[in-house]
Amino acid sequence: MTAPRFGTEITPDDIVEALSFFDNWEDRYKYIIDLGKELPAMDPAFRSDENLVRGCQSQVWLLKREEGDRLYFQADSDAFIVKGLLGVVLAAYNGKTAQEIRQFDINAYFEQLNLLKHLSPTRGSGLQAMVRRIQAYAG
Repeated sequence: MTAPRFGTEITPDDIVEALSFFDNWEDRYKYIIDLGKELPAMDPAFRSDENLVRGCQSQVWLLKREEGDRLYFQADSDAFIVKGLLGVVLAAYNGKTAQEIRQFDINAYFEQLNLLKHLSPTRGSGLQAMVRRIQAYAG
């Protein structure tokens, strides 16, 4: 796993602030897709059933690594917009302790972004599946 930018250099506040600059959702989607392009490439060997996140319309793989009491994640998807959504989620959770992950109000974060209203129901369900997997890792 390469060094994470999401959660360390790119925070939830950064994403909220960046999205607030755009007047329309087409531009916001472009920004989210660009976030996904910043995700480090995942070795194809890790694109296994074990790392697959169930409940997503697209294929999503998620790896966890622990360093001391901090959890780090690497994620990938076969869909550009989903990779961007993974960046949004990783900004909230990457490099945090299990307790910080459990305490983070992801729904308030999504509300600040006004995100769920602008995703299809299947994308929204997939986003929630990603969050549940990370929260399960945090116990």
